[in-house]
Amino acid sequence: MPFALFYFCYFAFQGVFNPFWGLYLQSLSFTPWQISVLVALSTLARIVAPGFWGWLADRQQRRRPIVIATSLAAAAIFALVGQLHSFAGVFVTLALALFFWAASLPLVEASTARLTRAQPGRYSRVRVWGSIGFVVAATLGGYALEWLSLACLPWLALGGLMVVALVAFKLPEVACHSAADEAASIWLTLRQPKVLALFGCCFLMAFAHGPYYTFYSIGLKDAGYGKSLIGLLWSCGVVSEILIFLAMPRIMGKLSLERLMQLSLLAAVLRFGLIAGWVGIPLVAFGAQTLHALTFALHHAASIGLIHRMFAPQHHGRAQGLYIIASFGLGGSGGGLLAGLLWPQGGVCATFALSALVALLGVLVSLKWLSPSRESH
Repeated sequence: MPFALFYFCYFAFQGVFNPFWGLYLQSLSFTPWQISVLVALSTLARIVAPGFWGWLADRQQRRRPIVIATSLAAAAIFALVGQLHSFAGVFVTLALALFFWAASLPLVEASTARLTRAQPGRYSRVRVWGSIGFVVAATLGGYALEWLSLACLPWLALGGLMVVALVAFKLPEVACHSAADEAASIWLTLRQPKVLALFGCCFLMAFAHGPYYTFYSIGLKDAGYGKSLIGLLWSCGVVSEILIFLAMPRIMGKLSLERLMQLSLLAAVLRFGLIAGWVGIPLVAFGAQTLHALTFALHHAASIGLIHRMFAPQHHGRAQGLYIIASFGLGGSGGGLLAGLLWPQGGVCATFALSALVALLGVLVSLKWLSPSRESH
């Protein structure tokens, strides 16, 4: 329950922040490139922070104190964001806040994966509470910002971070591994072709999602959607995500983790292709959002399962950190920054066509190097 509560609150913050942050930055008259840079900070922070904090946690054999300290620091620094309106001011304070914010999730993921290692499908039953928190916050946030104004967004997000910091105190300490655990260097594992292919697929999936997290809401606004409907579209994606998380124990009993990875990448090709061509049609927009169940939830659950299987217990903290770096860090920031260059010229069509092509490359990588094994069920 403490981990489920943490997931709920952590992703509730993202439910307020992610759908409306680009719109808030646009209201401050920032350029598309400046918006893409500031949105990418949340992913850029995941390049440096998870590796450092994961290494520190593995070295100290303690995760809880790090989660608490970094959650408190993130909230304290983020309190300055709403008071600044220059690009430089927002950039510096947000970068610092997100460096600490990016620390906690991979550590909590590693602890949850260890607690549920005997029954991998149970991980999804805990993680689903993060999706529930996101959909509640995104839906209520959309209506709240219709009633208030976008200027209130930083303060709503700050409230979410403060709750995350309080909930972090409820987390128990989970032993990283026993003293008897022995394994080869993590670098020997990382050099295996199948492991490299896994991180490559994670990178490409996150790269394909970079334009989505940066410009999707702006594209919806340009197509005539209001803030409440934008919030509902984001919530629709997460509701479908919740349903998949709940069904994961049964799904993982029937299909290998590698097949689930391939299926998620195929769904991404379809999803971003639909957004590129028909985002202005509400029925198609909602249909594309339901594919979030596969492009995020299915992909994430398969990634966590594969990482837990491929790496030794004492390397799980760093392995989760590397997953965050490769996907949400390098992949997400790269896709978001490239979208910032494409958006002024091609808008929704060109930007999300790029996402579909990158996802297709992920399909090819997974088919070539990420073949199923007997251990994958």
